[in-house]
Amino acid sequence: MASRKVRRHWIFVIVSLFLASCSKQYVQPTVTPPALKSQKPYQINGIWYYPLPSAEGYVEEGLASWYGADFHGKHTSCGEPYDMWANTAAHKTLPLGTYVKVTNLENGRSTILRVNDRGPFVGGRIIDLSARGAQDLGCHVKGLARVRVEAVQYATPQTVGDATYWRVDPVPSFRYGRFTIQIGAFREQGNAYRLKEKMTGENRETRVTDQPERNGLWYRVQVGSFNDLVMAKAEVERFKSNGYPDAFVIAVEGQ
Repeated sequence: MASRKVRRHWIFVIVSLFLASCSKQYVQPTVTPPALKSQKPYQINGIWYYPLPSAEGYVEEGLASWYGADFHGKHTSCGEPYDMWANTAAHKTLPLGTYVKVTNLENGRSTILRVNDRGPFVGGRIIDLSARGAQDLGCHVKGLARVRVEAVQYATPQTVGDATYWRVDPVPSFRYGRFTIQIGAFREQGNAYRLKEKMTGENRETRVTDQPERNGLWYRVQVGSFNDLVMAKAEVERFKSNGYPDAFVIAVEGQ
C-alpha cells in the first residue's frame, strides 16, 4: 500500500510539473484548430495565391491591418464564423490552422493568433488581425502597424482525469518542396514573352504560364526552380531590389 501511494504521489508531481511548464511557455488557444479545408491555389481580384504546404520556420515582416464589425459573424475561409474578439488572423498563404506569434515592432507587444481566414488583399500588407489581436498589439486606433509574423507551435486540449492540459503539437515542415518565383503578370502575351527573353538572356530558367480568369487571360512569368524555400525567399529579395517589387514565391502544384 505504501509503495502504491508513493507511485501515485510521483505521478501527480510529474503531471503537475508538466502542466506548469506548459502554462509558462505557451499561450492557450481558445479554440481547437479546425479540420483544414483545401489548400489549393485561389484567385482574388485577378491574382492567384498559392498556399504553402505548412508553416515550419515561417518568419516575415511587414504591415498589419485589422478587420472588425463589417465581417463579424460571416464565414471565414476555414468555414467557421468570424469572431472579431477571438485570437485569430487572416493570411494569404499560411496554412489555415497555423498559429503565429505577431510582434508589433513599433512598441514591442506580442500576441498569439490562429490563422483561420484569407487576406489581406491590399498591397503591402502581410496579415489582417482580429479586433482583439489589434487591441493586444496596441494598433487598433492607428489601424496599421509594422509587425513580425512567426509561425509557432500550437496546442490542443488533452484530459487526464479531471484535469485539462494543452498538448503542444509540432509545426509540420514546409521548407523543402518545389517552389518558383513569379515576377510579373500580363494581359498581353508579348509583354510576358519579352520579360521571359530578358530573363533567359541572364541565364535564368524562365517559363510563361497562362491562366484563364473571369476578366480574361493572364500570362505569368515565373523564374527559377527551388527545393528550399529559404533560398527561394532570398532570391525574391534580390528581385525586389532589382526592380521587381511584386516578386513572390509560389509553391508548385503537385509537390
